[in-house]
Amino acid sequence: MKDSIITKLKAKGLKLTPQRLAIIEAFAENALLHPSANIIYEEARKKRAGISLSTIYYTLNEFAKNGIISILEFEKMDNRHEGNTKAHIHLICKDCKKIIDIFPKFFDPNEIIKNVDFCITDMRFEYYGYCTQCLEKKGLSKKDDFI
Repeated sequence: MKDSIITKLKAKGLKLTPQRLAIIEAFAENALLHPSANIIYEEARKKRAGISLSTIYYTLNEFAKNGIISILEFEKMDNRHEGNTKAHIHLICKDCKKIIDIFPKFFDPNEIIKNVDFCITDMRFEYYGYCTQCLEKKGLSKKDDFI
């Protein structure tokens, strides 16, 4: 993921500064978590001691504005960031806040666009529930009726 982000950065004509490299490395190392700015900040500080939280926010917003990453905004939890900008579905655990990406075969955004008189610029699909680990902590299973 690190190399992919650097390639996109250079393709957009953005400079690869030491601060940006630390942010990219911190992001890439935590990509599966869909990290918040605070997680990226804590990790980037280990690589570049003087980096500020405002630099993290500015850089992440700059990357998102240029289509390098996506920012996932939530009402009840910190914004999260992801490097996979292709359309997909998010499964969000209501307990631990883990976000899982899924790419189902039936999900084809191009088919939706063909069938409506509408220009789609962004999309986001989310399902909320509980991951396997949180279900086990509650003494429940996927077979229990939640919906």
